[in-house]
Amino acid sequence: MTTTATATGTPVVGFDQVSKAYGDVRAVDGLSLALHPGETVALLGPNGAGKSTTLDLLLGLKHPDSGTVRVFGTGPREAIVAGKVGAMLQSGGLMDEVTVAELVRLACSLHPRPYRATDVLTRAGVANIADRKVNKLSGGQAQRVRFALAIAGDSDLIVLDEPTTGMDVTTRQAFWATMRDQADQGRTVLFATHYLEEADAIADRVLVLHRGRLLADGTAAEIKAKAGARRISFDLDGAIDEAALRALPFLTAVGVSGSTVRIQSTDADATVHALYGLGLYPRNLEVAGLGLEQAFVAITAAEEAKTQ
Repeated sequence: MTTTATATGTPVVGFDQVSKAYGDVRAVDGLSLALHPGETVALLGPNGAGKSTTLDLLLGLKHPDSGTVRVFGTGPREAIVAGKVGAMLQSGGLMDEVTVAELVRLACSLHPRPYRATDVLTRAGVANIADRKVNKLSGGQAQRVRFALAIAGDSDLIVLDEPTTGMDVTTRQAFWATMRDQADQGRTVLFATHYLEEADAIADRVLVLHRGRLLADGTAAEIKAKAGARRISFDLDGAIDEAALRALPFLTAVGVSGSTVRIQSTDADATVHALYGLGLYPRNLEVAGLGLEQAFVAITAAEEAKTQ
């Protein structure tokens, strides 16, 4: 599948110095970024980072105070009317007094490039509840129905806001298998999530927002490296002197649970050398890179410290 945007090299999504404020609060602050065909991109950030506002701007639900948002080289609403964008949002309710099948058929009928409703129901994993009224669904089932509405037609960009909230582990795995299939077909997938293990496992690219600004942009491995710290874990016999541990050089975090110590250091070699210098003999010593969650916390905490 090749769109005009793909052929001409135009980004699927382009933010150019976009800002949006609510009173004195800048939800999005000079944001510039570009998404490209076939990418699966995770949007991360603490609460209040501007993720939802960014998605609202992308979908034309809100207008920027300054800067420009382009989707397939046009305004967001034009791209949506053309059927190029499918979206699954947390906000907004579903129609209650209709069945799942009726709602999906309606979504398909409204899409400029619709799929067959029966295919959409199967792909979204809701064919078994097609005859159920929407107001009788569980939270996870309602999420899958929202996903069905997002893929009701042949859209080139799929936008997902916390898509797996309320889903059990098996359903989440099936959901992401479907999304990988969408990306393999050349579609661009953008999803905001609080499940950082999903971003680590699924995304080709990770965007970290903080106070409406783009703090980090790269692969999960690059984001981990950007944190500039490594994890060190070991066991100690006898009483543990936490004050002495906290005095070790280059530490960014210390945690003690029973006889197990877990620390983070920006210079693991120097920290371990100093550890032995204290006359301690750690057992089961392990040194590893940060996981995406630890890296995310470290990066945002460092940014917070700059504003203190």
